Amino acid sequence: MTGTQRKIIHIDCDCFYASVETRDDPSLRGKPVAVGGRAETRGVIATCNYEARRFGVRSAMATSQAIKRCPGLILLPPRFDAYRAASRQIHAIYRDFTELIEPLSLDEAYLDVTNAPHFQNSATRMALAIRDRIRAEVGITASAGIAANKFIAKVASDWNKPDGQFVVRPHEADAFVAALPVGKLFGVGKVTAAKLNELGAQSCADLRDWPLEKLTRHFGRFGQRLYELCRGHDERPVSNDQPRKSLSVETTYVQDLRDLDACRIELQALIADFRERLARAKDAPLPYKAFVKIRFDDFSHTTVECISTHPADEVWQALLTEGWARQRRPVRLLGVGVRFEEEKALLRQLELFQSTP
Repeated sequence: MTGTQRKIIHIDCDCFYASVETRDDPSLRGKPVAVGGRAETRGVIATCNYEARRFGVRSAMATSQAIKRCPGLILLPPRFDAYRAASRQIHAIYRDFTELIEPLSLDEAYLDVTNAPHFQNSATRMALAIRDRIRAEVGITASAGIAANKFIAKVASDWNKPDGQFVVRPHEADAFVAALPVGKLFGVGKVTAAKLNELGAQSCADLRDWPLEKLTRHFGRFGQRLYELCRGHDERPVSNDQPRKSLSVETTYVQDLRDLDACRIELQALIADFRERLARAKDAPLPYKAFVKIRFDDFSHTTVECISTHPADEVWQALLTEGWARQRRPVRLLGVGVRFEEEKALLRQLELFQSTP
């Protein structure tokens, strides 16, 4: 670890949407519950509780597939007003401990408590107190990770889920990170993890044997990030002033789009919707890239993008043509959007590596 030791807490509520539903309807407790879209409208699971997970149900799974795995699954439509209300309660609790809060979603956030005076500045005790208050005041449970940086804290929050916490002290961080599978590294998805495994790196300890030159040769600018993370180095500050990174619209179709011509017609409607949304986003910075997202009927997906500060319709149509050609299959979902200048270069690079060919 480098620099002044910080105290970072990563809080992640357990099965947030499903937990709010079972809180509001106690008759659901102990039963497999999921929140998501209906199977007949090609919906997907937004989240599910642990009872459903025992059947193999997972977030982002097609609802039809989830019901096959768990015929007794109780599927509920999302109630975003209820989730936002719970999120506001949770963030009010955070603010009693620190003003340095970086929300990642309605139910997940980083807290920098380095200079917080509570509990004699014990981050472990603060995390416990926050979780106790969420349980008492909001009626759901949360898990926490405590460490000297954001990367390790986020990994640690998953260690004792649900309703638990795990602390990685500075002198433990090196061994903790060395033992992690490479798939636990921030920004490493299934595609990049598989590539690392094929190249002989299963753990962060394996990756530490690679020189920086080898990492950048295989992964471009993201190689520098991998070099740092596998050593437990992460100097990113907890920031409560996060710029917008992207803007997009997407649609899942009730009937698959059978060919490229059908996709082109639907994409034009999406582009029109996107331009309306972009016009309403008065705080949006200058676009940096245009992209098209495609999910095929076999649930494989790809994202195609190019540098474009003022994308014309023809730019997105060309990206669609390129992406569709990768699989040449019927399409169940299309998305169109832009990424903005403020987005970190390493994440832009990573997305290119993780596009499904």
